[in-house]
Amino acid sequence: MAPGLSLVTKRILSALFYGLSSMLIVIVNKLVLTSYGFPSFQVLGLGQVVSGIVVLYLAKLFRLISFPDLSVDTVWKVWPLPLIYISNLIFGLGGTKKLSLPMFTVLRRFSILFTMIAEYYILSVRASRFVQFTVYLMILGAMIAASDDLSFDLSGYTFILLNDLTTAANGVYTKQKLEAKSLGKYGLLYYNSLIMVLPIFVLTVSSGELAQAMMFKDWLDPVFLIQFLLSCFMGFVLNYSIILCTLYNSALTTTIVGVLKNLLVTYLGMFLGGDYVYSATNFIGINISVLGSIMYTYVTFRQRPTSSPITNVVKEDTELGQHSDQPDGKEKELSNVSSSAPTDPGLNPHNLISQS
Repeated sequence: MAPGLSLVTKRILSALFYGLSSMLIVIVNKLVLTSYGFPSFQVLGLGQVVSGIVVLYLAKLFRLISFPDLSVDTVWKVWPLPLIYISNLIFGLGGTKKLSLPMFTVLRRFSILFTMIAEYYILSVRASRFVQFTVYLMILGAMIAASDDLSFDLSGYTFILLNDLTTAANGVYTKQKLEAKSLGKYGLLYYNSLIMVLPIFVLTVSSGELAQAMMFKDWLDPVFLIQFLLSCFMGFVLNYSIILCTLYNSALTTTIVGVLKNLLVTYLGMFLGGDYVYSATNFIGINISVLGSIMYTYVTFRQRPTSSPITNVVKEDTELGQHSDQPDGKEKELSNVSSSAPTDPGLNPHNLISQS
């Protein structure tokens, strides 16, 4: 980000960038997987991984960014993020296909609880009582909404809860890796994708999903092709936005931003996807969960940062700018890429496929 911006501004902008990216990737993935009936979320995830590798490699080739070269030591510095990444990718895309869009976004609230717990045990970060209250309020709303989900799908619910666990692990370990400053944000993104592209490819072949995808009837449909490629590209953008948001904020804030965007996605999904089954209990639960999200956001960005994460961000900006993210003083923020595409990707996680 621009060096003249204050830390508070960077925190807010990185959160907005991630939120918008996460919202749009869910919508695009939903159109590809459900509206067009694309048969393989694994192949879509593979496309998102390849997209990230190509973009980052070309950016490094043209000296727009830099990160360490591949070595055995580099692999160990990234681990266990690649394993978490592929799990997040598979579970996130699988849940997107099996659940209605509103219920997908509501159940993603549980990733907040898992992240709060992981921060406490792994990063020794304890949330305030009010923050804990807002998290529990979000969970309560999710439970109320899910209790009356008329389109209940056990496998879909299982996918999303596993997606929540991997999202929490991804956020906490990403924060750890960023604070270590050994690879930089671009290095983390590139080697995550590079290490896991072959296992993901093997998975798609062995499961038969690659063959199914090759036989898909709409490959010559230009509208579908554009949406498929957009989903692939936005998978990279989402992962980049997650890195930025985690760098300038906490892992918990990044996770909450990832589900707060559902304030819009949830309501849009009631009309966009055509698969939302209305009930009073479900609708009330969704709104309770959204209220908790808004309360957390208000409290978090209203307060001045008082803990070490922001201090670490200052160091991260300075040191990464000197050796990995700003070669020759010419860092060019890849977040600008999102301006050319309706910002972003994946499930999450997300995880692409997020990332989220």
